Amino acid sequence: MKLRRDALRAALGLALLPLLRPASAVEPISLGLAIAGAAASALTGFISYPRLYCYFRECCLQRHDQRAAAALQENLDRKLFGQHLVNKVIVKAVKGFLNNANAKKPLALSLHGWTGTGKNFVSKLVAESIYKRGLQSEYVHQFVATLHFPHAHDIDLYKDQLQSWIRGNVSICPRSLFIFDEMDKMHAGLIDSIKPFLDYYELLDGVSYRQAIFIFLSNAGAEKITEVALDFWRNGRTREDIQLTDIQNSLSVSVFNNKNSGFWHSTLIDRNLIDYFVPFLPLEYKHVKMCVRVEIESRGYAVDEDILTRIADEMTYFPREERIYSDKGCKTVDAKLDYYYDF
Repeated sequence: MKLRRDALRAALGLALLPLLRPASAVEPISLGLAIAGAAASALTGFISYPRLYCYFRECCLQRHDQRAAAALQENLDRKLFGQHLVNKVIVKAVKGFLNNANAKKPLALSLHGWTGTGKNFVSKLVAESIYKRGLQSEYVHQFVATLHFPHAHDIDLYKDQLQSWIRGNVSICPRSLFIFDEMDKMHAGLIDSIKPFLDYYELLDGVSYRQAIFIFLSNAGAEKITEVALDFWRNGRTREDIQLTDIQNSLSVSVFNNKNSGFWHSTLIDRNLIDYFVPFLPLEYKHVKMCVRVEIESRGYAVDEDILTRIADEMTYFPREERIYSDKGCKTVDAKLDYYYDF
């Protein structure tokens, strides 16, 4: 009987797949935004069995809110080192937002810190907690400033394209996740073009953006974060003593006034549309060793403590006198392992 059901389900799947294929997510920069949005709306009305649809294809908001929050908490606890503030803020922000059926605006998180401290990694974990395919999901969309917006003289064109791109994708999936990388390299004023989508509007041209999530990644503000961390260290206090209130306000001001930041004098900050400025503390020697250990184990090899120590020792640390923080975080751990292990 089970074989017969499986055979019937397989046959039904083959028959339905041409009908169930959703409109492709609108990626930058597309000319078919209106067509894609209309096709998605027609498809939504046509299919009356969403569970059947989701069996064969990825669905918008694939995981239930509670499951997404639990998956995020578990991954952060196991895989993120030395970032107690990040762990606490990200989980509370994402969990609260996903569980809020009456959100007044999209969730906007701005992640700041030196290279290698975990900003891209955390955005990846957020994506994976909501969608099984993570960053490969049709509903997760990434921008890299130097790749998608390379020319300052085209900024007006980029603004129009960016608005159309976000509008088209949210029309397809209200729970779309947008990740903007290299915000410190983005042209000043460009990100302000998405201000209407982050504001407290119920609808814009018939589209609600209140379920969407926006994550911005930037090195801007890293100096201010390090300054606070060093003050705590020099006063004999641990990094775990640092609270979000010790950094967040000065961090937002620093980013707002930084001419090398895509948020320079941005209305997103001026209008308080960024919900959290999340500081990634510089990583210490012990955190680098944790990264090395996890990377070795993830490749299925036994940990050689001598090699682990040598890799951590080879990293460069700052300030020059104290040598407390790794200047690349855990960024080059992967490459160094390839030298010591015959994978």
